[in-house]
Amino acid sequence: MKVTHRAVTLTLSAAAVGMLLVPAASACALDAAMPATSAIQPLLPDAHYPLGLATSAAMFRDLSSSASSGTSPSIVGMWSFQLISKGNTTHNPSIPDGAQLNFGYTQYHSDETEILNAGARSPAQENFCLGVWQKTGHSTYQVNHIALNYNATTGALLGKILLNETLTLSPGGTAYSGTFDETVFDTTGNKTDHLTGQITAQRITVDTTNP
Repeated sequence: MKVTHRAVTLTLSAAAVGMLLVPAASACALDAAMPATSAIQPLLPDAHYPLGLATSAAMFRDLSSSASSGTSPSIVGMWSFQLISKGNTTHNPSIPDGAQLNFGYTQYHSDETEILNAGARSPAQENFCLGVWQKTGHSTYQVNHIALNYNATTGALLGKILLNETLTLSPGGTAYSGTFDETVFDTTGNKTDHLTGQITAQRITVDTTNP
């Protein structure tokens, strides 16, 4: 509507909060019948400070990148992302803060377009989505992402999803974070669901060995 890219293992802490069923229908969330497969994730104290939970090594890499580049970093490139729920405890069903709603990879292009591969979606539901972005400040960006949503069994179009993101790039350009707002529509344009939360991402480079 980082966000990080990897197969996630069910842990005891996930079991402690129960088998979370996230609403149907989102290119940026899970299918209704699919239980969440990740433990509760830590939320950033400040959604627009990407290094808020960074290790000392990650912070050093970012600061080193900032010092050596000589130019302002750009969001253009490939990223590993995750979408983390925040503010959806009154949703039906309730989604606890910190639940991972999605993960995968996204690419930002220099022509201000974007493409996203959603790891929580099957190809039959449509797991590739498209968007556009705009730089709004020295290190801030706005993203408008639109997805199609299909029934995985019948192939019927269920509707569309609009994902808005407000992002802040780290000083060295190795990470970004921010907030997202996702609205799900049926085929007639009626709003059927709404989710909010935090988005975090790490840059993928030619040296990345643990995506």
